[in-house]
This record gives sequence, C-alpha cells and structure tokens, in this order.
Amino acid sequence: MDTQAVLDRVDANLQESQQRWFSLLRIPSISAQPAHAADCQAAAEWVRAQLAGMGFTAAVHGTAGHPVVLAHHDGAGENAPHMLFYGHYDVQPAEPLELWDHPPFEPTVVEGPHGARVYARGAVDDKGQVMLWLEALRAWVDETGGLPVRVTVLVEGEEEVGSPNLEAFLAAHRAGLTADAAVISDTGMWDVRTPALTTRLRGLVYAQVTVRAAERDLHSGMFGGSALNPINALTRILGQLHDEQGRVQLPGFYDGVTELAPEQAAAWDALGFDEAAFLGGIGLSTPAGETGRSALERLWARPTADVNGIWGGYQGPGSKTVIAAEAGAKVSFRLVPGQDPERVAEGLRQFVTSRAPEGVRVEVEVFSGAPGIEIEAAGPVLQAARQALAAEYGRDAVLIGCGGSIPVVESFRRMLGMDSVLMGFGLEDDQVHSPNEKFEVTCFHHGIRSHARLLGELAARC
Repeated sequence: MDTQAVLDRVDANLQESQQRWFSLLRIPSISAQPAHAADCQAAAEWVRAQLAGMGFTAAVHGTAGHPVVLAHHDGAGENAPHMLFYGHYDVQPAEPLELWDHPPFEPTVVEGPHGARVYARGAVDDKGQVMLWLEALRAWVDETGGLPVRVTVLVEGEEEVGSPNLEAFLAAHRAGLTADAAVISDTGMWDVRTPALTTRLRGLVYAQVTVRAAERDLHSGMFGGSALNPINALTRILGQLHDEQGRVQLPGFYDGVTELAPEQAAAWDALGFDEAAFLGGIGLSTPAGETGRSALERLWARPTADVNGIWGGYQGPGSKTVIAAEAGAKVSFRLVPGQDPERVAEGLRQFVTSRAPEGVRVEVEVFSGAPGIEIEAAGPVLQAARQALAAEYGRDAVLIGCGGSIPVVESFRRMLGMDSVLMGFGLEDDQVHSPNEKFEVTCFHHGIRSHARLLGELAARC
C-alpha cells in the first residue's frame, strides 16, 4: 500500500484543502446563540456534502438541538480495521468582537514565527482539526479510489454547549457507531516540532450555589448589623474551599485519587515544562494549587476546585448601599481518574450546607458531571498513531495529559465500549475560545499528513 503516494497527494492539494477549510470557517455556526441555528444546519450540510463527495453514505440527523452528521465508508471490507472519526462543527461565540484584529468569520492569513497562520473563530477548535482527517480521507480516496480501513464519521454541533443531545443520539444509533477505536483531533501538540498524544483527561463537576436570606433587598443603614447578608455568608463558605496547602476541603473529595506512578512522573519531568514562562505568557508570576506537587502533576493529575463566577447585590456605577436578598456562584471541580462525580457533587452539598449560617436558604444545583479518563498507552490504535507521528515528525510523540475535559471520550467508553486516540495539532498560543483564535498552517499541513499516515499504518497492521 503506497502511503507515500497519498502523502504526495496531500502536498499537491494543500492549497485546495486550505480553501475548503476557509469555506467551513466562514459559516458562523455558534451553537450557544439561537440566532445561528440556521448556520449550524448549514455547517452540518457542508460536512455531509464533503463526505458524500468522497463516496460515504452520509446523512444529517436532527436532534432536540443542533443536527449530527453520521457517515459510513465500508469499501475496505469486513476484515479491515474500523475507525470512528469524531469532531464538532460548532464554535464558541466570537464576542467581544472589538478585541479581534480581523473579522472572526473571515479567515485571515498572517505571517508568524512559524510561517503562515490563519485567524478565525473555529480555526483550530474544532473546524481546523476536523479538516485534518477529512482531507486525509480525501487524499486516500483521490489517490487510490478508496480507503484502506473502514470508517465511520460522527460530527456533532453542540460540543461547545456541553453536547446535551449527543448521548441520546449514541444510544439510538449504537449499532452503527461501534468501531475498534475512535480518533479525535481536538487536543494539542507539545510544541510546534513535537507531536503529542493525550492519554489523560480530567473530568468535571459544574454547579451553582445560591444563598438566600431576606425576602427583598435591604437598606444597609437601616438593617446592617441585624439582617444577615447572603453575600457575606456565601464568600465565607467559598473561602473555605481550600486549606493553606491548596487541598480541596469537600468531604471525601480525594477518595479514589491515586499517586502518580514514578515512571510517569519522570517522563513528565523530562519534558522540561517551564511553568514561569507558562504563567508569564498570561501575566502571572506565582504558581497556585497544591503545594509539594510538580507543575504538570497539578495540571494533569490532580483535582481542582474553582469559583468561575459570583454575583449579588448592586454592581452598577456609583454606589448603592444595599444588603442583597440573594447571592450566587458558579463552581467547577476538575476531576482525575478514580473520582466519582456523583460523590463529589454530594460532597459539595454537604460542604455548603454544613457551613451555612442559620437564617439562610441554600441551594446547590449540579449542571453536569463526568469522570476523568486514562487511556491505555499500549493499545494497538494508539501505538499505530505513535508510529505515524514519529514517521511524520522524525521524533517520538510524547504522551501528555490534559487539564480539560472531552466528555465524549467517556461517553464512547461507557456507551460503546470503545476507547479513543486523542491526536491533536493545536498549540498553546492558539487562543482557543478567545478573540484572535488561530491555527498554524504548518500544523494544518502536518496534521493532514499524520492522519494519512495513521490510516496507512492501521491497514498495514491488520
């Protein structure tokens, strides 16, 4: 099987691949904003048309929210490996628009330290990375007339709003989704020259805490010193989330958390992560988190608690002397493998209620929960990915963790009995979810080639 001929095809068609990428970027498929529902539908139809043009049986399926694209290509035969490629066509809102140097939905090419880069919302997350494997599939079809493995494609439109309808879709289409493994490009490289495979993901519990006291807002002069202030109560509670060593104080929070294996710790230390530079790039200088832990251990292998938003009382210009009737906060917990999201949520309820003063009403509403994931590094598909990346970059891929969550990885494991290979090509400075999101063209090019190599490597191993 001539993988080199396919790689040559990738190189020859790079400009055409970029133009298709730009066409998808121009669709403002913002899943969080109802005004863009038609754009989400248009993006789904665009992906379906691309797959159909490559010989896939492809369809757009409606959900209670935005549609899902599901496609199959079985030309390699029943005995060939079967891969599920997953991605999402929806993007984050572009606001605040005034902070963009270029229109967010008009891809703009700018020269940077690593060559050309493309600025647009979704440039890397996840339209750019979806295009990597789409263009690799296209190169195989154009060069050989087919694909070397069986392929199922699943592209959703609600990842950026928590995939509320995805699990129902997985359950309804389970028979057509089961494969040997899933391949996901929604993660990053170690640096622009060093490929990476992500083998650890933190999970998440996200909740809202609300504290209520009086039946209405009160004049602080008339009632201050007698009436209980919910903002004071809430901030006292939240101020006890961590002890002086940075450990989270929820009851049972660390149940199931294991220490990092010495060989894993040594491998991460060998990466030479510069925490001072990491923090300096965002205007910080002092590390936070648990004391006595290395930087990458804190980012990838330890659970966390953070207040993500807090409100109550008057917040307009000038002064208004008021004791608010209500205060609230959004709180999230990043979890590691071994922690139970339901137990963490219950620990939060116990923590808050046990510290609430008499006279307040407390509500803890849990919005979502997903466990942390660890992927077996010795798995055959991951090993094929390591070989493909080493061949493309001339150096071994590093195995890294990710402090964030990709809930679909857990859903695939639990519902489909299938692990995922997280082979991403984003960089730390791509400004994902922020104004001026970008993707390096060199990462785009090598990403397509890496996926093309992966397909060839999987076929050669069967």
